[in-house]
Amino acid sequence: MARRSKLAKVAGLGLLGALTLSGCDVTGSWLSWGWPDGITDEAREMHQLWIGSTIAALVVGIAVWILIAYAAIRYRKRGDELPRQTAYNLPLEVVYTVIPFVIIAVLFFFTVNTQNRVMERSAEPDVTVAVNAFKWNWQFVYPETTDANGGEPVSTVGSTTEIPILVLPVDQEIRFELASADVIHSFWVPEFLFKLDVIPGNENGRDNVFEVTVREEGAYVGRCAELCGTYHAYMNFEVRSVSAEDYEDYIDARLDGLSTYDALESIGQPGAATSTVPLPTGGQQAAASDD
Repeated sequence: MARRSKLAKVAGLGLLGALTLSGCDVTGSWLSWGWPDGITDEAREMHQLWIGSTIAALVVGIAVWILIAYAAIRYRKRGDELPRQTAYNLPLEVVYTVIPFVIIAVLFFFTVNTQNRVMERSAEPDVTVAVNAFKWNWQFVYPETTDANGGEPVSTVGSTTEIPILVLPVDQEIRFELASADVIHSFWVPEFLFKLDVIPGNENGRDNVFEVTVREEGAYVGRCAELCGTYHAYMNFEVRSVSAEDYEDYIDARLDGLSTYDALESIGQPGAATSTVPLPTGGQQAAASDD
């Protein structure tokens, strides 16, 4: 009976440690084990969920290893005599049935809460960006603007020789409305710790909309994370996060007819992408080999 009580205490201690660590704030600490912290509020929510879950899993794993080692040492073979046989152990069966259920319930609770916060939308975002994916590049449109060339919204589109740059302000709610012109693509910025499939036609009821609040200025690579055809790997773009004042100046420059390159140069930013470069297509590779 004392042995069962000791086993129950060890299992309970492991569960308590898992539940405690799953709720710890581990953002930015050494416990991240190399994971990026992310540059958005939503990224930090997801970072905390996943690292907390990993720590909880490690605690459970250590408890299991200890129990395995204890059983292997304590009940190792000591002779040819057959040990006492036990058909049922109700307390132990209850313990190893209830503990996994509680762990799953806790992880489910934290996951749903984080998902709800990450996918939450504001009634009136500060900036709206329409993201159009196509084989094999991106177009970024600011639908709330009207440029000087025919009254069209300000937009940036990539090509085989130019990386499209998506300019965003920091410390503002930004809504992304995703659309695809052909097949399923996936909008992914690693520093957002988030990606969302871009489903053409939205026929399955999926709402291709999400919001983020970027907190750090800089240049960050973006990619298509869904295998979409021959040149899938070429679908790179760059997120350029700038101050709210520089963002307004950038939009004003675009409204005056400047290109993305010239508008970025006008606010003191590099006009071309700095986080990634265009990959050579088959034609470009052939031309380079001829040279």
